[in-house]
Parts: sequence; structure tokens; C-alpha cells
Amino acid sequence: MKNQNANIIMQNKIFSQIAIGTLFLLIIPLLLMIFKIPLHDPGSGFETINWSLSDFIIIGFLIFSLSNIFVLIARRIQKKSQRIILAIILLLAFLWLWAELAVGIFTNRGS
Repeated sequence: MKNQNANIIMQNKIFSQIAIGTLFLLIIPLLLMIFKIPLHDPGSGFETINWSLSDFIIIGFLIFSLSNIFVLIARRIQKKSQRIILAIILLLAFLWLWAELAVGIFTNRGS
């Protein structure tokens, strides 16, 4: 069996790495807002990002919490294929929540 200490999921420092990774991901939309770099919006051409502080907090919470949920569940799963399925499920849940909070694609609550 592989050395458990070499497995990054089994190490507790993964949680601080997730926090740092979340902050780096949040820097991307922040830089796009600061430098007013437009992104393509299929409905109306090119638009700049206009996030509020609450938007950053919510998306940061989603990224951080779903990443930690993955780590905590993946620690109990031994098969790599099951970990991949778990990652796909959590990624789809993240995308659904993000789209729902942004514009209410599946229900009318977001708009």
C-alpha cells in the first residue's frame, strides 16, 4: 500500500493550501474589475465584471467549503475512480449553485 504520508489528501496542511488557492482564484475577477477588462457576454456583447464585496464572500465561501468537503469525504474513499466521481459531483453542484445565485437559470429565484 502507498505511504499514507505522501498522499496530499491525508495531510492536514491541505486545508491551508485550499484557503490560499481560494484567495488566488478570487484575485482573477478582482484584477478584471480593477483594470476594467471586458469579458464576452453572449446576450449583450462585452461587459466588465461588477462584483460587490458580498459576491466575493459568497463565491469564496463556495469554493473553500466545497473543496474542504471533497477532502473530508475523499479521506474515507480508497478507490481513485470513486474520488473522481465525487469531484465531478461536487464540481457540478458548485456550477449549479453559482449559476443559480448569479442569474437563476433553473428557478426564478435569482432574477
